[in-house]
Amino acid sequence: MFSKGKAPEAPTSSMAAPVPNIPAAPPKKSGGRSAPSIISADLLVQGALVSQGDMQIDGTVEGDIRSVTLMVGNGAIIKGEIVAEEVVVRGRIEGRIRARRVQLDASAVVIGDILQEQLTVAAGATFEGTCRKSTDPLNLQAPTPQITLSKPAGQPSLVQTEAKTA
Repeated sequence: MFSKGKAPEAPTSSMAAPVPNIPAAPPKKSGGRSAPSIISADLLVQGALVSQGDMQIDGTVEGDIRSVTLMVGNGAIIKGEIVAEEVVVRGRIEGRIRARRVQLDASAVVIGDILQEQLTVAAGATFEGTCRKSTDPLNLQAPTPQITLSKPAGQPSLVQTEAKTA
């Protein structure tokens, strides 16, 4: 079993045993939900996170997050925009939230705007920003500020022209 000698070679014959078909990836269950993706408390992520399932953030994320449902744990810190069907916040978010349902628990700290269909805020939660109800918060594009500079008609110019004398 543990001999130091040379291992015997397998006989080479044309009658090799057939290799069973092994699928590359397990088939997805139709209609079933998979386990959530978890960012643990000791993890720092810098960049965008995108999931077609559920996510739980207990660590720090510096970037935007897109998922179906998002659970922000007590010690979690997120700096970026969140877009999801449902967001439950127990930690800290610095950025905009766009979701159908947003729940701010008592330990939540949100500094940014919330665009939602349904908002629940527990006593003790901290929220600095604006909240606005929308029938479709997930598809709404961010407003781009329109700045135009023009001089109103009839206003004197700030530059004085010198009078010519002949």
